[in-house]
Amino acid sequence: MSANSAEPATVVEVVLVKGGRTKIRYPAELLRDDGVRVSVRAPWAGEGVRDFGFVRFEPGDVFTEHYWRDRWYSVKEVRAGDGTLKGWYCDITRPATLSGADLVVEDLDLDLWRSADGTDVRRLDEDEFAESGLARTDPRAAAAALAALDELESLAREGGFEALTA
Repeated sequence: MSANSAEPATVVEVVLVKGGRTKIRYPAELLRDDGVRVSVRAPWAGEGVRDFGFVRFEPGDVFTEHYWRDRWYSVKEVRAGDGTLKGWYCDITRPATLSGADLVVEDLDLDLWRSADGTDVRRLDEDEFAESGLARTDPRAAAAALAALDELESLAREGGFEALTA
């Protein structure tokens, strides 16, 4: 049961797939599913600390994650254990599917980071994307992925993701 509710919390398993294999699987509290967007909340699911140089993900961090069935990305609000906003980490993915209790997302190697104050917006892993060969094996998906990254970067530079994820 949820600490603030008499009803049990609905839990889904977020399943991140990369290259046809499950990269990570973790439980998350289902916050909302309006048929297009699925929003969940989960603690940092990685092991230990992951230091990117521009942000550290660590035990105690909380991710509020937004996945779309009709968009090629996910947006994750990242907060420290004390509630301080660290920023937003965005994955470029195929549109998400919710099958039973599994929220399945296929990672396409491109990512974007926006710091809490908006002064740091970074495109990430473009080299991995190029090496994946997606442009050769699925040109339509590669074009959609690049367009999604451009869209997210534009949103990040124009004020952020609050309106998108409200």
